[in-house]
Amino acid sequence: MEYEAVIGLEVHVQLNTKTKAFCSCPNTFGAPANTLTCPRCQAHPGTLPIVNKEMVHKTIKAGLATNCTIQKKSRFARKHYFYPDLPSYYQITQMDEPICTEGHLDITVLNDDGSSYNKSIRINRIHMEEDAGKLVHDDTGRPLSYVDLNRAGCCLIECVSEPDISTGEEAYQYLTELKKIFKYIDVSDCNMEEGSLRCDANVSIRPKGSTELGTKTEVKNMNSFRNVRLAIDYEIKRQIKALNNGEKILQETRLYDAKENTTKGMRSKEGAADYRYFPDPDIPLLVLKDEEIEQAKKELPELPQQKRERLKKDYDLPDQDIVVLTEDAALADYYEAAVKAYPKQPKKISNWIMVEVNAYLNKKLQTIKDFKPKAEHIGEIFKLIDENVISGKIAKEIFEDMCETGEAPSAIVEKKGIKQVSDTGELETIIRKVLEENPKSVADFKAGKEKSFGFLVGQTMKATKGQGNPKLVNEVLRKILSE
Repeated sequence: MEYEAVIGLEVHVQLNTKTKAFCSCPNTFGAPANTLTCPRCQAHPGTLPIVNKEMVHKTIKAGLATNCTIQKKSRFARKHYFYPDLPSYYQITQMDEPICTEGHLDITVLNDDGSSYNKSIRINRIHMEEDAGKLVHDDTGRPLSYVDLNRAGCCLIECVSEPDISTGEEAYQYLTELKKIFKYIDVSDCNMEEGSLRCDANVSIRPKGSTELGTKTEVKNMNSFRNVRLAIDYEIKRQIKALNNGEKILQETRLYDAKENTTKGMRSKEGAADYRYFPDPDIPLLVLKDEEIEQAKKELPELPQQKRERLKKDYDLPDQDIVVLTEDAALADYYEAAVKAYPKQPKKISNWIMVEVNAYLNKKLQTIKDFKPKAEHIGEIFKLIDENVISGKIAKEIFEDMCETGEAPSAIVEKKGIKQVSDTGELETIIRKVLEENPKSVADFKAGKEKSFGFLVGQTMKATKGQGNPKLVNEVLRKILSE
């Protein structure tokens, strides 16, 4: 029997608010354990939650950016479960009345044969909730764990997709686009290593053509988008194999083991009734004003899909260039500023940023915001090349200096005296001397050995210390050799 997969993703995103969801404790990563807590996030009896206005505002922005309907009335609920890092033994979240509903996200998926297709993934809801704390396990081998409540009470949004995803690759592209959007609108840094973006996948299979959903498993413990893709693909194969062997799929939570690329059963999966949801009696109904929603709309920047379409139209760049440049809004802005400084070479500037700039940033573990050279200085490099002031080789040497000092290319050229030699008379004098010093290569060329021409070009460039205009060197050299 042929099967198809039905996948839904639950993505938890920690908002970059200044304080926690329901108290004034700082929302900061990396502080010593249990130093960012108060009686409220420690769940002391009698403490009351106060809704963080910044959390609400950023959630509205997230909803608008993912095409959701913003509900003017929403309600917080209590989700009950018992775990050591949840001091109150319930989580404040939203259940029946979330703030954002009925959104969608459009993705493009590449096939193995190089073709692609577009797909729209529906978003069921985005709701607000508080984070739990963190368990720190003893690394000496003793059976001990410690509780750090610094993260307890931090602002989360949960983005729940409809089961519209069919493959691990579609899940990967959905997460990639969602991350870009949330970073573009500056609601989160989406750093999976620090836990500010976490993803659980609900995976089931069914016979192709069927409309009934199969029994789903929830896969956790995936710390990268790549692992999400691998875990989903493995789980699909595991379930198909199980059904073909006559086994029953259990509704359970499974953990992904990245070392073995397998999923392993952890516990039976709870249903909504097990959490005993009910409206939080300490938090009144959240009512939004029209002005609050409009303000969030005004703050939305150009979103990734809009930026991709405009770069394609304005600069006629290949799709691959556009994907790389729009990975980060600041990088795309840097590119456009460079092209504005010198509009004649949009494709060459794109190549330079993707190769030279990104290589430097990766080496130094920096972002474009930390990069010393101004965008207009990248445009100036190509202006100097086109005007035959410098060669491509000299440009790379200048670029290295720019990265260290932040100086303009023209200033570096002047200071180091490395202008390209483009004077025909000067080149002719240098070339004649090179030919005198290499009579055998001259004779070989005149005997039809074209390779010797390349050798003479190299000797000329060496004589000019790499500053000879390559095009002129070739022209003058051939002219003299034909005499």
